Amino acid sequence: MSFCTKCHAFACGDLHILRCPSQQRSVRISPHSDRRAPAPEPDPEPAAFTMEHVPSEATSPIILAENLTKVYAAGRLQVTAVRGVSLSIEPGEFVAIVGPSGSGKSTLFYLLGGLTRATSGRVVIDGVDFASLSDGERTRLRKHRIGFVFQKFNLLPTLSAMGNIEIAWAVSGRKEPLDLKYLDHLSDLLSIQGRLQHRPSELSGGEQQRVAIARALITRPAIVLADEPTGNLDTKNSEAVLAMLLRSNRELGQTTLMITHNPEAASIAGRILHMRDGEIVREEKGSRPDAALPANAVPASTSAPTEV
Repeated sequence: MSFCTKCHAFACGDLHILRCPSQQRSVRISPHSDRRAPAPEPDPEPAAFTMEHVPSEATSPIILAENLTKVYAAGRLQVTAVRGVSLSIEPGEFVAIVGPSGSGKSTLFYLLGGLTRATSGRVVIDGVDFASLSDGERTRLRKHRIGFVFQKFNLLPTLSAMGNIEIAWAVSGRKEPLDLKYLDHLSDLLSIQGRLQHRPSELSGGEQQRVAIARALITRPAIVLADEPTGNLDTKNSEAVLAMLLRSNRELGQTTLMITHNPEAASIAGRILHMRDGEIVREEKGSRPDAALPANAVPASTSAPTEV
């Protein structure tokens, strides 16, 4: 086994292995050229790709928070970031939480995603109470049920866009091979077909965020949590990313929760929760009518798959 200085991975023949520090194990990725293995010859008339809805083990709601409070200690100072928040989100909803800087919305994001523990109250995701889980169990639940999209993209700089998507699949623990037909569909949905072999430094901010969305969606999570997904983008790229999030929510049937400080971005959601001083102070409907959905979109409550 040798060490590849180009992609910073260990190489054994044509297989490159990347050490994943967060999981303390090695995961297999493509060589630094990021070329996929040759696919089998397609059938003369391949069947249309069927988009299946994300399975959910919960009845209703899929996200539930009850009297959620988070207190940070800074020496002798106690700072309450979230104060007794209660909310519920139904499967397939697109909900936006909007508020100014310091309102507690990002802390609420981390609580709902199981990335930090609440001081009091509870979070139930897909019927499972986070408080009843160990750290390892919470990690497994996140890997299988939740996809994250962050403001700063969090792409690995030494890997191409394809490599970043592949490693998300590898660390999810799934035994089946990556569904290349589904990846092709996501690439088309997010308009990144010709950019998968490029590294993050070779992509625009909008392209990096769309790759990050593909990385979040590739494991078919039931829930997508997006924290300020347009915070680092210009107006044009922000509109494109918001359109992609909305389209993926409607076509893939996933529950989407977006955190933002921008009321205009929040307006694409079906429901908007306004947050201030750690509390949800107001709720309103978004401006997105169901009549404006694409013709091939599937309502989240419909169980039948759609051919696209």
